[in-house]
Amino acid sequence: MTAQPSDKVHVIRSNELRPGQPTAGMTRDEAFATRSMWAGLVRTEPGMQSGWHHHGAHETAIYVLSGRMQMESGPGGSEVVEAGAGDFIYVPPEAIHRESNPSEEQAVAVILRSGTGQVVVNVEGPEP
Repeated sequence: MTAQPSDKVHVIRSNELRPGQPTAGMTRDEAFATRSMWAGLVRTEPGMQSGWHHHGAHETAIYVLSGRMQMESGPGGSEVVEAGAGDFIYVPPEAIHRESNPSEEQAVAVILRSGTGQVVVNVEGPEP
């Protein structure tokens, strides 16, 4: 994680976003990361599905800007939620999940994570 100065208010411009931690099937762009918070954007192309992963001790709030996001989690990925533009998704710490985009347009979402430790942990999949 790259910490930004925390002693003043500042702006991260869209052209200043950095590549975030990789997970197959999605693109993450990091706006900033501190000891206890991460913020950025995620993009998933139409019909794509990410790899299985979790976010360690971080809680995650996702705000869908455009497209649709489908999220699989739980035993064997059996719990499925879907969200569209204007919807929020909450992902608890350690929750193994993967995102997909069932729409015909790119899905774009704002991500905010709060917690400590590793922000992205790619895994083989959830327990059955």
